[in-house]
Amino acid sequence: MVVGGGPVAASKLASLQSAGADLLVVAPEVCEHIRSAGVPILQKAFEPSDLDEAWFVVAAAPPEVNRLVAAEAERRQVFVNAVDDPENASVYLGGVVRRDGVTLAISTDGAAPALAGLLREALDFMLPADLSRWNERARDIRGSWRARGVPMDARRPELLEALNALYDARRPNASVSDTQPELVK
Repeated sequence: MVVGGGPVAASKLASLQSAGADLLVVAPEVCEHIRSAGVPILQKAFEPSDLDEAWFVVAAAPPEVNRLVAAEAERRQVFVNAVDDPENASVYLGGVVRRDGVTLAISTDGAAPALAGLLREALDFMLPADLSRWNERARDIRGSWRARGVPMDARRPELLEALNALYDARRPNASVSDTQPELVK
C-alpha cells in the first residue's frame, strides 16, 4: 500500500511494481503520474482499516498522516517505510540500481535519502556499458569453478582475469589499456 498521492508517492510506484507488489494507493488527492500508473486508487483520507490486508506500506503523506500510518502499522505488525521520515519507519528503502541482472543497493539508514539517490545515480553511471557481458562471463566461469573445485579465495582473481580478457579479445593486438582501463586488482 502507498499512502499519499503526490510526486514522492508516485516515485515509489515503479520499484514496487517491478518487485511484483500488488499495490493500492490511498490519498485524498492523486497526481497524474499515479493515475497513469495503472494501480488501484482509493481517493480518500487514510483510515486505520485501510491496513487490514496490507503487509507493507509506504507512507508518503504529510507528517501527521505518516505518524498515524506508522502507529497503526506497528499495532498490526505491518512494515512501514515513511518516506524522508525515519522516526516513523520500521524499514528503509535504499537507492537501488538494477541493470543487466545486477542489483546494487545503497542505504543511509534513512538519514540521508538524497545522498542515497546521488550515490545510486553515480554508481549507475560508473557501471560498464557492457555489464551484461560481465554478468554472463561470471555465470559461465562459476560452473567451471564448481567443476574444478576452485576455493572461494581463488575465484575473484580468476574472475578479474576473465573480465579483463573480454577487453583483450575485443582487439587481438591491443593491450588492455588501449581498449578500456584495466579493472582494479
